[in-house]
Amino acid sequence: MDAGLRTTLQEMPKAELHIHIEGSLEPELIFALAARNGITLAYHSIDELRRAYAFTDLQSFLDIYYAGASVLLTEQDFFDMTWAYLQRAHGDHVCHTEIFFDPQTHTARGVAFSTVIDGVHRALREAQVQLGMSGALIMCFLRHLPEEDALATLEQALPHRAKLIGVGLDSSERGHPPENFARVFARCKALGLHLVAHAGEEGPPAYIETALDVLHVERIDHGVRCLEDAALT
Repeated sequence: MDAGLRTTLQEMPKAELHIHIEGSLEPELIFALAARNGITLAYHSIDELRRAYAFTDLQSFLDIYYAGASVLLTEQDFFDMTWAYLQRAHGDHVCHTEIFFDPQTHTARGVAFSTVIDGVHRALREAQVQLGMSGALIMCFLRHLPEEDALATLEQALPHRAKLIGVGLDSSERGHPPENFARVFARCKALGLHLVAHAGEEGPPAYIETALDVLHVERIDHGVRCLEDAALT
């Protein structure tokens, strides 16, 4: 890329609408949090972990994603993770960010829902004061888990409704169609939450259609396989 164009792109103000906060963890912070919490990682060095970031598909990304998430235990951990991302984003002139977070990844490990959302949300408030950035939280449901788990997670989220702008659907796509989550998305819509969903990344174009027609989402995340269906383009 031309150096001048690169500088122009970096310096122009931006909105980042697709960031998985747990996936933003960098190897150095993963090791620092592991040491702070007495967690032994499967990787022996920062460099070894960095080499594992050579993703080949969605699942290989998810494997490293879940390994990184294992070091997050306290509210301060979630704050530090989010603050590190926000500082990097600010350096790239991101003015507004809408952050995906996956509470089920953490509550399944015994971490309280409030620990997760309070740490992430505190960092967003800090960014508004210190960096002049606006931000919002989108709570994602993990599609490889049953809808009942998503409904239970929504119940945990209700006391924190004011901290959320919307809900989404992510994780392993193959074999987990959007319509499996029709009830929880209908409930979220009734609560006035915005609706988005990952669809048509590794799943078929039909997943995009059902996300729109059954879940009534306002935004499709990825959606690249729409090119395979003329009705979607």
